[in-house]
Amino acid sequence: MIKLTVLVKRKQGMSFEEFDRYWDQNHGKVVMSVPEFTRHLRRYVQSHVKTDAESVFPSGDGGFDGYAELWFDDVDAMNKAFSEPRYLAVIRPDEQKFIDLDGCKVMICYDVAKYTPEGTAAVA
Repeated sequence: MIKLTVLVKRKQGMSFEEFDRYWDQNHGKVVMSVPEFTRHLRRYVQSHVKTDAESVFPSGDGGFDGYAELWFDDVDAMNKAFSEPRYLAVIRPDEQKFIDLDGCKVMICYDVAKYTPEGTAAVA
């Protein structure tokens, strides 16, 4: 299993509230409405920045408005998903409505181990 993690920036000129609302209430529905894309997808998670949280960490939001995780069986499945004509025709244009695609950062990751507060580790 791999995860495509995207650090997301909103489109210039869009308020955080507009971005946050659109991503939450519209984009997820668009993604899930395209079976040609979702047949490759194992999990899709949106993580929205909590703007009212005080933190001991000095970096705050790091200049990003949230991150998305898209889980796939492997890199081949991920590449197939993003090559689907209906991804390109439906989902990609929706992304361009609210995301600064050039300002986003992308990582392809895999889980190695999970650690629990009890100090035990389990293979992911």
